[in-house]
Amino acid sequence: AGAAYDTNVKYLLADKQILSRILKYTVDEFREMDIEDILGCIGDDIEIGARPVDAGLSNLGRVKGTVTEDNVPGEGIIYYDIRFTAYLKEKEMKILINIEAQKSTDFGKLGYHLENRIIFYLARMISAQKQTEFFHSDFDHLKKVRSIWICMDSEETEDSIEEISFNRKTVFGNKKNSYQTDLMKGIIVNIRGGMDCSSGKAVKKSQNVLIAMLEELVSRKDASEKRRILADEYGMKMTAELERRIQIMCNWSESISERARTEGRMEGRTEARIEAIEGMIRVHITREQILSMGYTEAEYEKAESALYVHA
Repeated sequence: AGAAYDTNVKYLLADKQILSRILKYTVDEFREMDIEDILGCIGDDIEIGARPVDAGLSNLGRVKGTVTEDNVPGEGIIYYDIRFTAYLKEKEMKILINIEAQKSTDFGKLGYHLENRIIFYLARMISAQKQTEFFHSDFDHLKKVRSIWICMDSEETEDSIEEISFNRKTVFGNKKNSYQTDLMKGIIVNIRGGMDCSSGKAVKKSQNVLIAMLEELVSRKDASEKRRILADEYGMKMTAELERRIQIMCNWSESISERARTEGRMEGRTEARIEAIEGMIRVHITREQILSMGYTEAEYEKAESALYVHA
């Protein structure tokens, strides 16, 4: 269920209406543009994982599923969540975009610092352009790359947008050069899960439009409420594809929550049975008598082991 939920989140993020808002609030070149104009800048080469999207859905949000990977001998394969091209025709500019949905930024869970992975992705997006965007030594034909990470584990007060980029500075002497080295930029969008874990209360709406919209998208609200908010507050058109993706994600979210509740109840019952056996052992009820009451050998051994540990 978790993998299916994650996949559907990626398809939701890859809807062109969502992508246009992500670009507006994270990529400088689109910041002053209207959403409708940004929609027209998004290419039809949107790629998500390896699963094709359902056929026959609206062109406004349609995406193409393909294997989104860079394969380098000795380096292995990198799978991108979402990749596409954005075009600024008036500037004759082409920008290569990568978007990642990241559940955890915790070093303890990942085993590495996420910032280093972002830099690696940016480097691959640059190096992969040889023989596709430029040939030989024509490095001025390199296209800008932007890797945008939607990170979903921020605390209540940590809703934020960060940038990772090159900075050029003169460390000695007076030489000046106005050439901008902005080919690579990583953007981290930190959103909250919708609940303050310490208090269990809903967090306040973010003052950033993009973060507030993304938090609504992944919130625990039901599908009809999400559709209403996205349409009324963020001006989205409820296409057949967008409505369907929202409904599927809500269904998976409820399924995951119900499974967690069921597992919690089962775990609670198991613990209660073990504690009951421990109590009977303490008052010298025999193993045979305990098993005759319907308890299992495994439960008895677990209770006995727990008693020895705490002895």
